Amino acid sequence: MPDTIDYARYELEFDADFSGPDLDPAQWLPYYLPQWSSRETSRARYEVGDGLLTLRIDADQPPWSTEYDGSVRVSNLQTGVRSGPVGSTSGQHPFRDSLLVREAQTEERLYAPRYGVIEVRAAASPDPHSMVALWMIGVEDEPEHSAEICVMEIFGREATEASALVGMGVHPFNDPAIIDDFAKVPVDVDVRDFRDYAVEWSPEGVRFFIDGSLVRSTSQSPDYPMQLMLDIFHFPPDAGYAGDAGPYPKEFRVQRVRGFRHV
Repeated sequence: MPDTIDYARYELEFDADFSGPDLDPAQWLPYYLPQWSSRETSRARYEVGDGLLTLRIDADQPPWSTEYDGSVRVSNLQTGVRSGPVGSTSGQHPFRDSLLVREAQTEERLYAPRYGVIEVRAAASPDPHSMVALWMIGVEDEPEHSAEICVMEIFGREATEASALVGMGVHPFNDPAIIDDFAKVPVDVDVRDFRDYAVEWSPEGVRFFIDGSLVRSTSQSPDYPMQLMLDIFHFPPDAGYAGDAGPYPKEFRVQRVRGFRHV
């Protein structure tokens, strides 16, 4: 298989170019896993204009879930949501044990592909207390449909003007068919400038690309619909990061997110 993506084999089905005055509500939900918190508490801070999305963490932004994630703050956009009733354990992305639904969510699938190409053009935050990412999670219509494909994950403390570590791979969560396969790939570029990140996801596995070049692959492949999660996280000093919190806002700039299905 060539070390590039053959786009002649695909057609565009999801195109978020942020050309409008606000987010397209047919594409994005501006909350982070609201079933474990609430839509109000987990609401994203962001700006859209001139073809650019800027996800922000502001100084006055509250933690998204003090009950389950302490002082961590997140501005996240996602393309689907679902949960069971309040008090149940049925909800997407069970990132720790003993999670209970705090606000029930009606199921929405704005974009949840099964295989294809997912790509983002974005500039990582240099903030040492921040992490930016695009990842995919199962919609979890069944509990085992819960794996994650991480397209890109970059911590500001691991990025300089000359190089960076870019996290990518798959995580199983409650999917017994997936074995954890994640790595931080060293790259000799400034990821704080705009770069292109993509995955080609097929029944045979997942291939990971940076600026059009293949940098990693796995033969594992979740075989169910997965939604997108685009976000910036902020881990303040009391979350275990050394030093003060630094200047605000923390920003993640994104020029586009696209999804392609196999022709």
